Amino acid sequence: MKHEAIETNIGFMMILIILTISVGGLIQIVPLFFQQTTTQPVEGLKPYSALELAGRDVYIREGCYVCHSQMIRPFRAETERYGHYSLAGEFVYDHPFQWGSKRTGPDLHRVGGRYSDDWHRVHLNNPRDVVPESIMPGYPWLAKTELPTDTISARMTVLRTLGLPYTDDEIAKAPEAIKGKTEADALIAYLQNLGTAVKTRR
Repeated sequence: MKHEAIETNIGFMMILIILTISVGGLIQIVPLFFQQTTTQPVEGLKPYSALELAGRDVYIREGCYVCHSQMIRPFRAETERYGHYSLAGEFVYDHPFQWGSKRTGPDLHRVGGRYSDDWHRVHLNNPRDVVPESIMPGYPWLAKTELPTDTISARMTVLRTLGLPYTDDEIAKAPEAIKGKTEADALIAYLQNLGTAVKTRR
């Protein structure tokens, strides 16, 4: 078959392009489903608590991922600045995971335990109080907004169907666990958890 026959028949060429991309994609993606390093949680990894899960929702809602990656690449400059590079097994409970390449602000994957809760509280209210050169906006309303308790159990139930090992007891107690907590409390709990599973292994 000559190239001219393909290049002059747009419909046929589109079918061949789709077929080529599909085969190439399958060859790259399918094997990942059978590798334990990508499908099994790292040692010590636990699913998010109710408060951390609510904080993750705030993190996504406020668009924190737009400026902050959660992917540390396996290069010397990366690991010296941020710590151990990201492992797929750290994110098996994340739906969706927050990897990315955007770094207007620093990578947040290993931020857990690096700063105190009070530091995070001040930083969320007005970042320049602790990082004078920061261009991040403040989020003062998070400290004034109480978390809703009526949806967290349903959220955890859905995540359980996706493979997270939540128990009936954890799901039932979730509304009480976040009752009276603010969105700032939840977001800080989430941030303080990031990257801690690998830290405990090192």
